[in-house]
Amino acid sequence: MLPVIYLWKKIPFLRLLFPLIAGILLQWHCPIELFIWHSILLFFSVILSIFFLLPLFHKFRSSWITGLCITVIFISVGAILTWHNTIKNDPSWFGFNLKQESTLIVSLAENPIEKTKSLKAIAHVLFLKNDTKSYSVKGKMIIYFKKDSLSLVLKYGSVIAFRKPLQEIKNSGNPGGFDYKRYCLFGGITHQLYLKSDEMVILPQKNETALGNFLLTIQAKVLQIIRTNITSAKEAGLAEALLIGYKNDLDKTLVQSYSNTGVVHIIAISGLHLGIIYWLLTLALNPLKKRKQFRFLYALLIISSLWIFSLLAGGQPSITRAAVMFTCIAIGDSLSRKTNIYNTLAISAFLLLLYNPYWLWDVGFQLSYAAVLSIILFVQPIYHWFYFKNKLVDYFWKLNAVTLAAQLLTTPVSLYHFHQFPNYFLITNFIAVPLSTLILIGEILLCIVSFIKPLALIIGQALTKMIWFLNTHIEKTELLPFSLWESIYLTIPQTFLLLFTIAAMAYWLLEKDRRGLQFGIITFFCLIFLRTISFTKANDSKKLIVYNVPQHKAIDIIEGRKYFFIGDEELRKEGFLRNFHLKPSRIQQRVSASDFHFSGNLIQLGSKKIMLYDQNLTFPKSAIKPSIDFLIISKNPTLYIKNLLKQFNIKQVIADGSVPEWKVKFWKADCDAEKIPFFYTIEKGAYITNIY
Repeated sequence: MLPVIYLWKKIPFLRLLFPLIAGILLQWHCPIELFIWHSILLFFSVILSIFFLLPLFHKFRSSWITGLCITVIFISVGAILTWHNTIKNDPSWFGFNLKQESTLIVSLAENPIEKTKSLKAIAHVLFLKNDTKSYSVKGKMIIYFKKDSLSLVLKYGSVIAFRKPLQEIKNSGNPGGFDYKRYCLFGGITHQLYLKSDEMVILPQKNETALGNFLLTIQAKVLQIIRTNITSAKEAGLAEALLIGYKNDLDKTLVQSYSNTGVVHIIAISGLHLGIIYWLLTLALNPLKKRKQFRFLYALLIISSLWIFSLLAGGQPSITRAAVMFTCIAIGDSLSRKTNIYNTLAISAFLLLLYNPYWLWDVGFQLSYAAVLSIILFVQPIYHWFYFKNKLVDYFWKLNAVTLAAQLLTTPVSLYHFHQFPNYFLITNFIAVPLSTLILIGEILLCIVSFIKPLALIIGQALTKMIWFLNTHIEKTELLPFSLWESIYLTIPQTFLLLFTIAAMAYWLLEKDRRGLQFGIITFFCLIFLRTISFTKANDSKKLIVYNVPQHKAIDIIEGRKYFFIGDEELRKEGFLRNFHLKPSRIQQRVSASDFHFSGNLIQLGSKKIMLYDQNLTFPKSAIKPSIDFLIISKNPTLYIKNLLKQFNIKQVIADGSVPEWKVKFWKADCDAEKIPFFYTIEKGAYITNIY
């Protein structure tokens, strides 16, 4: 039987899931008016209804019509859900009536998070007032509060009023950069602003929900228990993240170490944690499952326990998605007739995307399903590679088999998003997975017995030592030579080809079917072909990139596989600014640093001439006006474009993110008067051009 036919027969929910995903992608990338989708949905629903009224013989001969109608219907459903989940399509979105002088009343959706120089919180917009007219509106924004005595009293549910222009959330526009604007839009967030105490009024009313208060109260209680019994700040920060996903106290260097060694999934509370809880529950409640009359109770206890833990963990999207997935698995496992685990996974994914189509882009969503599917497919074949009589050795090998299995399908997804591969992931996971399981169980036990202070203190001390050992193991592994394979860039087609190659080879090995081998070889050579083309293009590239880095000068001149950097010394060092603004572009361009450094303010690249204007410059008078292809303005020089044009023929002016905005207006006006193209990176993102 062909694999595709097998999928349709054994996993029928894929026939609904794939069209739903297609509709979501279609509406996002090629937006279509809502009434068109409603018309398509109605038309094919009517055809399907008429088809069911036909005699059985005609229905059998034209069964393809049923498939076509169902496919189009669920494509329409996916598109309609995507349209409705986009806040900018909501008639009540505050952006439709927003003006510079608008007064806004908002409520905080969370307790403010303390940053270095400010407090940050997401806020719901409740009302908007223009002159004498008020609107009840919807939408979210990010507010940064100046850290002072007034802002420190703000908490979840606080309602404030202010009149201050908002800033629309924008991307930096640097190549390969994180699409922050899209990320916020998927969460219904479109604007941001910075508020001082004298720019806002805290209103007496509260905008709270019982569930929100319950979650925050539980979170505060759990944090208090952990901080009381685990006194070391570094270990307590990891314990908080591991149990309830609270990351504000995490050591940033430690997080990077976990990421570089391939065990960051331990910190990012998700399917791993719920999987551990699910496994413990199935072991404890297995006697109920064996009795047919208690199977309902078995499922009820598991599902309720999963959701209670999810609520204790703050009800975050990642843990909620995992709860839905394991709920579907638990229901399927408790049914008397045999269920298909792949169909159960398809049902859970279908339900999640019905609730929020934008979870399709969520890295956690993708990795969770890739990991679970990979474990289901490959854990048994990998486990049977070796046989150990010793039960303890066999148990540890089983854990490593799970780690290896999960890595097969998650690796392409991880490479696409994170551009790195931890070479020692097996070493770190060998210790980290079982130890983190013990720590998680210990933390749950600590919360249960916290009222018995001497016992809680003993458990806290044991947890502190285990977490210290785990952190030390991770940090030392990171220091090993070749611990991290960095700067791996995969395009979307290359990622899918790698996934298809792995899947096809696995099908060949598991089913002993030659067609899997043939398909795997074809997709592998297609992958090699696309990679070869991309590297060939990179070898021949010559580019000028002026980055958009607020308050900083950053320019890359790319020749082949090398880049030459011109900019602030701070951006030459390893750190957030370089990693966030510059590193993604260099990975995408497939370039590494050159030891060569440009000097002076005039740079000749082939036939192109670049002038760097970051300080007050004077030039000797010349009878001939030299041509400048690119004038790049940085910092805060005294510059008059009209005076400079008396000495040079300038073809393009670029102002980067380090120049004062008020000066840009004058420079742009001068360039417009002289019909010279003007580019401002703050408004348009990075300036990228090929140099020949």
